[in-house]
Formats: sequence, structure tokens, C-alpha cells
Amino acid sequence: SRSGRRSLGRPSTTSSGACPGIAGRSYRDICPILKDPGALTAVIDLFEEHVRQTHPQVELIVGLDARGFLFGPLLAQRLGVGFVLVRKKGKLPGPTVSVAYKLEYGEAEVEVQEDAVAPGEKVLLIDDLLATGGTLCAACELMKKQNAEVMGCMVIIELKELNGVEKLKPNTLFSLVQY
Repeated sequence: SRSGRRSLGRPSTTSSGACPGIAGRSYRDICPILKDPGALTAVIDLFEEHVRQTHPQVELIVGLDARGFLFGPLLAQRLGVGFVLVRKKGKLPGPTVSVAYKLEYGEAEVEVQEDAVAPGEKVLLIDDLLATGGTLCAACELMKKQNAEVMGCMVIIELKELNGVEKLKPNTLFSLVQY
């Protein structure tokens, strides 16, 4: 780690055992990060440093429902770029565009407002956690459907044993903490 760089470290998240609603799946809780102003600042600092070094031409930060909404606007504000919501189907006003994707227990859809992303706009997607990669992959497809240029994806926590990064390819992933 370079001097001056903040480190998030594993202690800033907690494991709360079983994932609510999904048997056999553990759950990583980011609430301790939100409760600690220093940890939250460190998260945004690390994302900002990554984006400025690797994607200085980014034009929009795209946050996934719902925890991407917590970190995305803070990062977008720091970078001086816009923020766009990707939500579960039926949650956004006005005309929308959607993409369906498969879950281990069914199917879901994500959507974006039709005019939220202009063709050719350079976007980075952000969420709190990457597990199987289904939602983040669908959001990437949604951005491509809008003819945006997906520059990459960012998460605080990557659950490596679930190998969600494979589903994201060819899109890149930047994660702050891996379990």
C-alpha cells in the first residue's frame, strides 16, 4: 500500500451468518461502513483514486439498486460527473428500458430511465457486493442496450468463491475487499 492511501481492511464489514431469504448463503453486512464516517470516507477515497487513475474519462456513475445508491452519488459528486439509478423493474417513473436476467430461484428485471444515458456515454457501474454477478451483469447489458460504453464495475466486497467476476467478462471488476 502506498503511503497516504487509506485502507479499508476486513474489519469494516461483518458477517451476519445466513443471508436473509437464501438458505446456505452467508451475508456480508456493509452497515458498519455506513455508520463510521472515516470508513465511508475511506471507501469513497479508494474508489475515487481508482477511477482517476484508470478511468479519468468517465462521464457517469451508474448505481445498482439499492446499496449502489449509497456509494455512487458520493463518488459521482467527488468526480464531478452525473449519477444514474438502475432499479428493479417497476420502481422508476417515466419511460424505461429493461433487461431480464436469471436468478438461482427465478427471474428478475432491472431498468433505467430511457433518457438517463446517452449513446456513447462512458459509464462505471457501482454496487456494494459482487456474489454470483447476475445483477451487475444485467446492469452492464442494460447500459450496452442504451449504447453506453461500459468502462468497468466496482464493488466494495467481492465474494470470490462464487466467481461472479467470470459472468462479468469482458467487463472489468475493481473490488476493495475480497472474501
